[in-house]
Amino acid sequence: MVNDQMVNYFVHESSYVDEGCKIGKGTKIWHFSHIMSGCVIGENCNIGQNVVISPDVVLGNNCKIQNNVSVYTGVRCEDDVFLGPSMVFTNVINPRAAVSRKDEYRDTILKKGVSVGANATIVCGHTLGEYCLIGAGAVVTKDVPPYALMVGNPARQIGWVNAHGDKCASLEEAMKN
Repeated sequence: MVNDQMVNYFVHESSYVDEGCKIGKGTKIWHFSHIMSGCVIGENCNIGQNVVISPDVVLGNNCKIQNNVSVYTGVRCEDDVFLGPSMVFTNVINPRAAVSRKDEYRDTILKKGVSVGANATIVCGHTLGEYCLIGAGAVVTKDVPPYALMVGNPARQIGWVNAHGDKCASLEEAMKN
């Protein structure tokens, strides 16, 4: 729940925002979502239904998170990042229920303009370069270059895209548009 202080963002009545979060003007948090302590969410973000933002996650301005996404501690999204429905982050390389590995979280950085398709998985500890596009269902297991178009399991580069997501013949063409 949101306390009684005046806010300039929207939180649906079924969602929770823990104490100690910073949420930017114009952001919308929809049904059944939970924003945990220490999060920083930029302006004009859209947080879909059934989204969990774990402690200390940072989202830039104008990020769009679709339904059923968990953004775990260690993830940082720069401005204009799109996270498709039910995509997945990890934050530990070798999780075990009986072994606490919170001190082994690995950072995952999504640079400006990254788009991640529905049901894709981003294995922790990698950087996704500016404006890259991760196809639906892809499994990212390594760093991704800026403007790269990635598909498959494990994800492999099949081309380039520009800032609008249009396929391009080369990196140079992608960077011009």
